[in-house]
Amino acid sequence: MTTLLLVRHGLTAMTGPVLAGWTPGVHLDDRGRAQVAALAARLAPLPLAAVVSSPLDRCAETARTIAAGHAPPVEKVETDERFGEVRYGDWTGRPLKELAEEPLWRVVQAHPSAARFPGEDGESLAAAQHRAVTAVRDWNARVAAEHGPDALYAVCSHGDIIKSIVADALGLHLDQFQRIQADPASLTVIRYTETRPFVVRVNDIGGDVAALAPEPAAERSGKDGLGSSDAPVGGGA
Repeated sequence: MTTLLLVRHGLTAMTGPVLAGWTPGVHLDDRGRAQVAALAARLAPLPLAAVVSSPLDRCAETARTIAAGHAPPVEKVETDERFGEVRYGDWTGRPLKELAEEPLWRVVQAHPSAARFPGEDGESLAAAQHRAVTAVRDWNARVAAEHGPDALYAVCSHGDIIKSIVADALGLHLDQFQRIQADPASLTVIRYTETRPFVVRVNDIGGDVAALAPEPAAERSGKDGLGSSDAPVGGGA
């Protein structure tokens, strides 16, 4: 029952009006730093086995704040390029209101599994989802091997990447991933079991996180007659 905390980076000056993509040197602004500090304080009591980040500055800064705010601090933030932003190619750095006039915009909205961004380094959304989900599976196995099957770890990534991971966990076709939201500095939580993932929280921007810490195996074993991969009929308590 490895638990993944997906964190979107905090606000930057480009967040919202411009598609930053892999633009270098995009840092958290004052609003983003405040958001991330608040999130780090909320996550501090959780037993984080690892903190992993996209290589982009805004995520690395977010991840370092979370790691430093942990008690005790997480000594090293791991970097995994597979959690990096979608490679938007020629769309990178352009205003969203301008991109909304492009024919590809409607494809991205209604049929994202068919969308491939233009330019030599443009990536398809399907390829971005594949690399991100593969990274999650690899990190689940690594964290479980090093810290036990009930370990909890955090990954700092980007909106479309987080949405694509959630869509996979929900068993949704990629064409439905635009129905999911991941705001700046939001927390999304997925618990992976032997037979299925459980999406515990989506786009959480405030509130208590104590219930996210896994129960000790001895207490959980046989509780309510359910296995760790069973979903309680009726929703449970």
